Amino acid sequence: MNRLTALALQLRAVWMLLGVALILFVATPYFFTRSNLMAIAMAASVTALLAIGQTFVIILGEIDLSVGAMLGFSSVITAMVLPNAGLAMGLLAGLGAGAGAGLINGLLVTKVNMPSFIATLASLSILSGLTLYLTQGNPVGVSSDAFRRIGQARVLAVPAPIWILLVCAIIFGILLARSQFGRQVYATGDNFEAAHLSGMPVTRVKVAAFMISGVLAGIAGFILTARLGTAQPSAGKGLELTAIAAVIIGGTSLTGGRGAVLGTVIGALLLGTIDNGLNLLNVSPFLQDVVKGAVILFAVFVDRNAGPIRTVVHSLRRVIPRTPPPTKEPVSPR
Repeated sequence: MNRLTALALQLRAVWMLLGVALILFVATPYFFTRSNLMAIAMAASVTALLAIGQTFVIILGEIDLSVGAMLGFSSVITAMVLPNAGLAMGLLAGLGAGAGAGLINGLLVTKVNMPSFIATLASLSILSGLTLYLTQGNPVGVSSDAFRRIGQARVLAVPAPIWILLVCAIIFGILLARSQFGRQVYATGDNFEAAHLSGMPVTRVKVAAFMISGVLAGIAGFILTARLGTAQPSAGKGLELTAIAAVIIGGTSLTGGRGAVLGTVIGALLLGTIDNGLNLLNVSPFLQDVVKGAVILFAVFVDRNAGPIRTVVHSLRRVIPRTPPPTKEPVSPR
């Protein structure tokens, strides 16, 4: 397999994103405008942050269904702490809430030996209930102008949430791809028993991955709360499924051992582009989930059948004759 083919398989979300963008560029004149592209990136920033954390967990062969509830919980904690303790303590409280919830998830999976699906499903219910209890179902207003700038300010004419996403993607992308911890994540997800027998701290790796997921859920909560100006108790409802979809579309294997932060971010942008394009085309909102579901099915199909697809492509290359380059006629001497 040549390098171009390997890159195409690893970052298939890129080709899907370019294909969707080309279709929308032809279909509507409003798609390829600066304001619309910024709107897509802004809308995808929250999903992408959740999905980056989910990438670490899924590479380990686990899953985190509580990221949406963690987003709502950390948002409410931040909004409640801000008025009395200030910006720094509010941010630390939100990050601590997310990290603490991730720590509990990791310990349930590693120490209690609960399947991550069950453990995080229970956490989703508990965190959602706590959030509603703390707020009595009412939104919590945020009056701090400094905090609101996190979601509403612009730096070099680019909204702050996009910069936050870019910084987080670079940091956690390097952590996953270039650090010893990242290599341990891949090794543990690829073969847990072999990683354990080789002396890797597999328990700490899994707990750390769930904590990373919680921290990024907290950061996503900052952006959403700052943009709205209020912490909504139901802010993250359903976002866990969108984040998982972005991870799958981005090329991370559900069985573990393979994935990349770049692919995940592109997957989130693809879902945001589809939502935006369908709205521009006035497609019924009831059909939008159908389209996104079809995209997810296609991504999983390619993931599960990458080997047979490569075989078919190579067979077609051998069958289809290549056109020989034109030969130049010899110039007769005068």
